[in-house]
Amino acid sequence: MKTAYGVSALDLNVTKDLCAFLATFRYEDLPLAAVHEAKRGLLDWIGCALAGSRHKTIDMLLAVLRNVGSQPHATVLGRALKLGLLEAPIANGQMGHVLDFDDTHMGGVVLHASSPILSALFALSDRGGIDGKRLICAYVAGFEAGVRAGQGAPKHHDGGWHLTGTLGAIAAGAACGRLLGLDAQKLTYALGIATTQAGGMQQNRGTSCKSLHAGKAGSSGVLAALLAEQGFNSSEEILEGKRGFTRIYSTESEPEAIRAELGQRWEITRNGYKPYACGVVLHPLIDAVIAAAKQAKTPSASVAKIELEVHPHAVKITGVDNPQSGLMSKFSVNHAAAVSYIDGNAGIAQFSDERSGNAEVLALRRKVTVETVENFGKDEAKATIVTASGERHVVHIPHASGTVANPMSDAALETKFLGNAGAAIGSERAKKIIDLAWRLDALTDVRDITQACA
Repeated sequence: MKTAYGVSALDLNVTKDLCAFLATFRYEDLPLAAVHEAKRGLLDWIGCALAGSRHKTIDMLLAVLRNVGSQPHATVLGRALKLGLLEAPIANGQMGHVLDFDDTHMGGVVLHASSPILSALFALSDRGGIDGKRLICAYVAGFEAGVRAGQGAPKHHDGGWHLTGTLGAIAAGAACGRLLGLDAQKLTYALGIATTQAGGMQQNRGTSCKSLHAGKAGSSGVLAALLAEQGFNSSEEILEGKRGFTRIYSTESEPEAIRAELGQRWEITRNGYKPYACGVVLHPLIDAVIAAAKQAKTPSASVAKIELEVHPHAVKITGVDNPQSGLMSKFSVNHAAAVSYIDGNAGIAQFSDERSGNAEVLALRRKVTVETVENFGKDEAKATIVTASGERHVVHIPHASGTVANPMSDAALETKFLGNAGAAIGSERAKKIIDLAWRLDALTDVRDITQACA
């Protein structure tokens, strides 16, 4: 008899169908755009991780992981260090996300997919025997699982969950299962084991914990796949079940969305990349303020007001009025507008502890006003600079730079990568990694990349 109890089968087969597809699609089934996006994503993420490898948060993390870790099998990027298969993804995943400079998928979810997925895949790949095509398939599978799970739980973000921690665990579990060559049944288990570990709270924005979510998600994915490989099981309806992910992590459940256009729409092709090192919903207003500042050509002391019109999410996600640290400033509309006006940029330096307490920045923050516009897109904003003399300079950005509708070029990604990686490993090694990334599908051993990043 069917009951309301959580493990009573619904027989919708959503999780099983998804995992059957993820376990069996071939590299040859992937469109060229998906393969190219995998190369772009890998290059961008490595750069972000190397840039984050010297952050003080990582120093604290590694001080602990060195003491509690298991056998050192996996490379920690930029640190000349190896940790265990479960610890290295925590370190690399947190490195990749700590500067909030890593890629962002906005196709119905707001997910930093690469930090959990690639931190997990790199750890497993360090055991050897993994070629570039196999890594690409696993990377693509992770995007499919993580993004589609989010699309099946449309109110998941509204509940206060940090999607990079929750959906990231699902994505990493699927990716690792695919990398290990699990069959459909065991991949279903891997997805279930990963999903039951899903966690991460938005309350921790601006703290050391936010980027820890990415690392823990990657580690959870590795553990899930290794357990499933041994026959460790889970619910086969972990996504759609009565007490499954889409039911309990969201007030609305649309499990049928998980299978929509499966094999036709590849989620990795809808990934976005960040030109700015802060919350992605701030990017359109940063574009607008930088452009308006070029028109105004006036010092910040001569600015009377910066008037912003933004999507409601920009305030909901990044509405910190008076950030007290660099990490917290990455979630401040006022800070982003002020510092981008003054510096004409919004890179790593603009969201440092020093810049968040700068007197000129603090003075301009107080002149920023924000109005939300319901019918704006998430990547849309308008900025009006009002000078002390009454001049008005208005710029409207329909699509922020780096989004699917206004993408960063390969050349721009290379420039970003060199800026991020060069300081950590030097320009010559950075250039070698660029070459390896663009030749990813031809590599016979992915360790060529991890060794270059060590």
